[in-house]
Amino acid sequence: MRHLLTLFDLSPDEIQQIFALANELKMALERGERQPYLTGRVMGLLFEKPSLRTRVSFETAMAHLGGSSQFLGQDVGWGQRESVEDFARVLSQYVDIIVCRTRDHQRVEQLARHSSCSVINGLTSVSHPCQALADLFTLREVRGCLSNKTLAFIGDGNNVARSLAVACGKLGVHFVIASPPAYHIDKPFVDRLNDEFPKLELRTTDDPVCAVRDAVGVYTDVWASMGQEKEQETRKRDFRDYQVDGQLMAKAPSDAVFLHCLPAHRGEEVTDEVIDGPQSIVVQQAANRMHVQKGILAWLLGAKV
Repeated sequence: MRHLLTLFDLSPDEIQQIFALANELKMALERGERQPYLTGRVMGLLFEKPSLRTRVSFETAMAHLGGSSQFLGQDVGWGQRESVEDFARVLSQYVDIIVCRTRDHQRVEQLARHSSCSVINGLTSVSHPCQALADLFTLREVRGCLSNKTLAFIGDGNNVARSLAVACGKLGVHFVIASPPAYHIDKPFVDRLNDEFPKLELRTTDDPVCAVRDAVGVYTDVWASMGQEKEQETRKRDFRDYQVDGQLMAKAPSDAVFLHCLPAHRGEEVTDEVIDGPQSIVVQQAANRMHVQKGILAWLLGAKV
């Protein structure tokens, strides 16, 4: 039994297997085919944080594959009415796979430790593995082979940035992040990346122009994530020179594309001109959440696609 809590859990070959499944299932859907590879399988969605893309894409993916899902909110009493251990042991008797979206990464680790079925991290403050897989899948769709190409991230060294850095390390993609010094990816994480991927070209800078200069993709995220609302005004000041606007995109190669995990705070980290412009692939990127998560579900549950 395998879990997907961070992208450190997957080998490069396993990521390619998931991508191959995702591509095959995406092409089948475009032909109007929805084969019930997961008939009778049940997915539990255990969410502590609000969601559009993660919840709907997972529910739709499971339905397309012939399975069903149950959305589990605060009312199930996770870690409140009973211990996490008891909760995990019982829930995993009812469902075949759990997608967990929670604030504290230790919560999803504890859930996985005591579950008898696979657990997928649907987002924590540490990692957003499904998002990063969909991002690299999308970038490969539009730019072809990504080996030795550069993805630039402009903004906070947050869960999305960290997950992208791991995905790039696994797939041989150069990764550069531009952020104010106080918001760089933390050193222990960078040290782990360097240990795991000695050939990874990981660059940190406080200069957005330098970051995008050779990039095939320019990526940004909100300046204040869920749970950081009290820091909103401080972060607006700190990141005011890190907006992805037309001028910054003009410093990137002419065929560079723009990515954003959404939801976007238009007028803050990105301008309408960019997110609605011809270089933006944010809708395709969001759509691919569903296709890649089909690949993840099929891979974890051993579907014969």
